[in-house]
Amino acid sequence: MNSPQAQAAEAAASAQFLTFTLGDEVFAMDIRTVREIIQHGAMTTVPLMPAFVRGVINLRGAVVPVIDLQARFGRPPARITKKTCIVIFDAVGSAPDGAAERVELGLLVDAVSEVIDIAASNIEAPPQFGAALRRDFIRGIGKVGPRFVVLLDPDRAFDVNEMAGLCESGQQALAA
Repeated sequence: MNSPQAQAAEAAASAQFLTFTLGDEVFAMDIRTVREIIQHGAMTTVPLMPAFVRGVINLRGAVVPVIDLQARFGRPPARITKKTCIVIFDAVGSAPDGAAERVELGLLVDAVSEVIDIAASNIEAPPQFGAALRRDFIRGIGKVGPRFVVLLDPDRAFDVNEMAGLCESGQQALAA
């Protein structure tokens, strides 16, 4: 049996992650960045956006862009099913003065699974090769029992400035 001090140290060395699926793969992101999870609903498409920007939703009066995670990873766009959800989370952007600011984004996923605890000792560095997505998108690989969970780094995978640049270059290409 662990002492209260050992339990407190273990709790401090672990973090909670929201797990979700894309096809047969399990991904997760730090629960502290997640604001809420909503069902897929009415979405307004925005012309001249890259394929990974599925559209925008009205979330209590705020316009929230929705990123199709499948398309962001260079895969075909996600199919909408009964279990499709939008994870609302905070991403990092920069204000006109260059200061960092939090921007609310929606993430289209096949299904949300659960919130899990992963000890820091069970998180490995991203693989050097063989990953099906950009290495800088991955915070690490979490070992959860017999399976692995890909831990996303939302500040890199959903970098607002990088995605805005992709939108602008796509618009310029269409205008040319």
